[in-house]
Amino acid sequence: MSIDDHVPRSTPATRARGRAVRAGAWLLAAAAGIIALMWVLGLLIIDGSVPAAVSGLDTRLSQWAPDHRTPALDQTSHLGSMMADTLVALIVAAVAVLVLRLALGRWREAVVVVVAIVGELLIFLALTAIVHRARPGIAPLDQAPPTSSFPSGHTGAAVALYGGLAVICLRTVRPRWLAVSLAVVGFAIPVVVAASRVYRGMHFPTDVLAGALASGLWLTAVLLVLLRSPQEV
Repeated sequence: MSIDDHVPRSTPATRARGRAVRAGAWLLAAAAGIIALMWVLGLLIIDGSVPAAVSGLDTRLSQWAPDHRTPALDQTSHLGSMMADTLVALIVAAVAVLVLRLALGRWREAVVVVVAIVGELLIFLALTAIVHRARPGIAPLDQAPPTSSFPSGHTGAAVALYGGLAVICLRTVRPRWLAVSLAVVGFAIPVVVAASRVYRGMHFPTDVLAGALASGLWLTAVLLVLLRSPQEV
């Protein structure tokens, strides 16, 4: 028996496990960094340590909505907000995972969708547990969940899900015009969701911006870690 017989052989399975461990470590580090960054940002906003122009605009925009509500905008904002409701997001994610797996014949893009939305949810829950900001003091159009106003979970979910799908479309869909068209829709949905949440009195503008920032950073990390390799899985 030679010495080489005692050396662990590199197999596709062991290499795959190694890549998974490294990816997990990078994503955990990214999530921790995002939570720390947003925690500091949230405390600065709550303590009034942001520039007066920012806090003033935050208040004025949140108070502007009740004075400009109409039945048509109420219904439109309801539909816009609903696109990132938990049940809707789960259904869209499940359908997207199935379609991506069947259309592409691999799991990589489907895994990106799952990791993006699950990671965003965990980051959101962590932030609402350590940053306590009251909802805007205006008449809301929805029942407020028992979580902090900072950050906006709906906006974060929309960025992670629809933004992630937009990037995947740009990478995989042909012809190009169709990919761009789908991506434009995907990138527009988070904007609609964010505006709807402010209009309906559920969040301050800085809450939806924070949700978009946290989720955008997380989505970027997921895409860089899981889609940077050309190898198909």
